[in-house]
Amino acid sequence: GIQLPVPGSVVPLSPVYIPPALRGMKVYPENPLNFDFILDTGDSDFDDNRLRQESNKLIKYFLATLTVPADDLWVNLSPYEADRIIPNGFGVTEMGRDLLAQDYILKQLTASLLNPEDELGGRFWEKIYQVAADRYGVKDIPIDTFNKVWIVPDKAVVYQNGNAAFIGESHLKVMLEKDYFAFIQGREFQEEPTKELGNVSAAIIKEIIIPEIEKEVNTGENFAPVRQIYHSMILASWFREKIKDSILNNIYVGQNKVDGIDIEDKAVAEKIYSQYLEAFQKGVYDYIREEYDPQTQNVVARHYFSGGVTLTDEVLEVKEGLPPADQMTAKGRFLVARGSFDPLNKPENTGDSSKGIIGTAMEGYDDGIIDSL
Repeated sequence: GIQLPVPGSVVPLSPVYIPPALRGMKVYPENPLNFDFILDTGDSDFDDNRLRQESNKLIKYFLATLTVPADDLWVNLSPYEADRIIPNGFGVTEMGRDLLAQDYILKQLTASLLNPEDELGGRFWEKIYQVAADRYGVKDIPIDTFNKVWIVPDKAVVYQNGNAAFIGESHLKVMLEKDYFAFIQGREFQEEPTKELGNVSAAIIKEIIIPEIEKEVNTGENFAPVRQIYHSMILASWFREKIKDSILNNIYVGQNKVDGIDIEDKAVAEKIYSQYLEAFQKGVYDYIREEYDPQTQNVVARHYFSGGVTLTDEVLEVKEGLPPADQMTAKGRFLVARGSFDPLNKPENTGDSSKGIIGTAMEGYDDGIIDSL
């Protein structure tokens, strides 16, 4: 099963870590069911067997992105939206499960960073009360720190050369919900003057906490899985355009055909949600309620974060030709995963749970593949 932080436990910032990830692929228009993926081993020291398992997982992410409708690629942990955790088809895939687990960690980390005993949390609370005193002449203000934090796509640059593609750049953005919706609607979010007082906490969270979370999401070990998922999705977005006139587009893309990329435990989304609710009720730092007098109870009663991860925004930028040399170097070493995929046949003797993924083979660094880009 998937390992999650215990409800109520503090989740600290993690060391920088580059996970194994798909960096490129080559397709065969005459047979769109065949593929070659370029895997960068990153900072991992996995043996061949573990790398094979890892590449299968990353390819399943790729396939999930193809077959799950694009508008369904989101997760949302909120105590008030039990019916909007994850779309049904997406919820039974390995990618959906892993993204939901990342959202759980996002909530625990955000709450942990607001702990007044944490360096960032200390700065946050100090600034909150300073602003309350300086700007409003009050010692305590009614702050509702129930903010929705979203991880969203920010940048994805793919270089294509013929039938090959290579990811040059990728970046994820962390936003408060009101900024996210303003961003996707292409307008500035206008505050009502009466809401200004209550938005002080959001502004200070944006200034102090959000940059640290965004750095963690893009470089930290805690969020290695969401970066792996994002790389697989970037290549799937490119591939989808490449095969839009093929039979695979008609029978598989957007059809929710998750057999072969699904998980055994179909109730895992509900289990993660239950653990999230337990964390919501316990809190990462309940003791804070004892630090202030009862009149400020509403200040400290809600330190929990909802929101989620949505990867439905299309930010893919495709450039022709080779990427700059510094974007083509492996973080670890390059391996090639060669194989084929058949969404109609599900062989029983593949030797693993990958049903529809047939004969995925790992090979060493292949100069031909890289040069063909």
